[in-house]
Amino acid sequence: MALCGEQHLSLQRLAQGHRSAFRHSRQTHLITRAAGSTFGHSFRVTTFGESHGKGVGCVIDGVPPRLPITKEEIQAELDRRRPGQSRITTPRKESDTCEIYSGVSEGITLGTPICIMVPNTDQKSQDYSEMSVAYRPSHADATYDMKYGIRAVAGGGRSSARETIGRVAAGAIAKKLLRLIAGVEVLAYVSRVRDVTSNVDNATFTQEQVEANDVRCPDAEAAKAMYTAIDEVRLRGDSCGGEVTCVIRSCPKGLGSPVFFDKLEAELCKALMSLPASKGIEIGSGFSGSRMLGSEHNDEFYMDDGEVRTRTNRSGGIQGGLSNGEDIVAKIAFKPTSTISRKQNTVSRDGEEVELIARGRHDPCVVPRAVPMVEAMAALVIADQLLQHYAQCELLPRDSACSPDVSIARQFRQHLESSSAVASP
Repeated sequence: MALCGEQHLSLQRLAQGHRSAFRHSRQTHLITRAAGSTFGHSFRVTTFGESHGKGVGCVIDGVPPRLPITKEEIQAELDRRRPGQSRITTPRKESDTCEIYSGVSEGITLGTPICIMVPNTDQKSQDYSEMSVAYRPSHADATYDMKYGIRAVAGGGRSSARETIGRVAAGAIAKKLLRLIAGVEVLAYVSRVRDVTSNVDNATFTQEQVEANDVRCPDAEAAKAMYTAIDEVRLRGDSCGGEVTCVIRSCPKGLGSPVFFDKLEAELCKALMSLPASKGIEIGSGFSGSRMLGSEHNDEFYMDDGEVRTRTNRSGGIQGGLSNGEDIVAKIAFKPTSTISRKQNTVSRDGEEVELIARGRHDPCVVPRAVPMVEAMAALVIADQLLQHYAQCELLPRDSACSPDVSIARQFRQHLESSSAVASP
């Protein structure tokens, strides 16, 4: 069908109007969804604040009522994350003292949103004058300008690892919930710094061994070599990367989803890869599994006192997107810190090619302080999945369920009974 000139013009204007309305609607929708400061579904955490603002913190929604939690328990986790712990971390001095503003009364959660805030007290914004006009190579400076057209220059704003204070505070509550309800233990340690590797038994290491040195590596000999490697690059004004291994012990069976986008490993990958400087992740055998045969990689099942177990754990505690009760083991790679005090070529906000020697106080290697951050994000995922699983799969009796594993029907029962006794006034 042929269109006359006026008809064609009218249709063109109509199409432009639809496109304009669609762009406006779509833009509004994306602004709402793309903020990126909220994580989780049932156990939901929103972090707020900039590195050199008045403070940072979080709001946690979905925490069950009657969970015993104290400020001291949250503070203990924040103390592990805080800066200025040794000469191989940033020299910024912050006590990171938290305050609970809502959701907890006399050490018991109320079931309402919990707000936790930590003030910033040791900002030195003048150190960032050069970075206000020149982009730090491999840092978020340039991409923040590309996205927002404005950024908080001092301290890196939201791209600073100081944002993780809210995650660690929320993670402390998630850890407490997991421990009381299901007996879950979430631990992490530094397993590599540059080319220095460790030899750690993932089934037996303890948090006391992790915290026994500044690097947070349970292998004492490897920790000494790691410390030397970090200190050497620090003295040269450079930085280095490393790896953190996370182990989740006694995870309930069946957490996650068997299909599509909510598989447990997918949730863990999103959480752990959202941490600053993270660049890679392996679960179980990871990339090495791609070089194996099925007969070599498969974890054979066997019965252990009425419980289905696996003789090996190359799956890393997750099969078919669901936890199988074995230890969940993940390894996260962190790149070298972007901000270094060596001369680098870069570009200014005006598009001029310049040289930059960055100032400010930064970790020469992020992995020692990343350990509690990794634990927190892993705990948030498992707590969120626990609440979703319990709502869907544990409301009705399981005693007659078709499964050879008798532990399934009672994997929460004993912990629920003990936690109820603790929470009772």
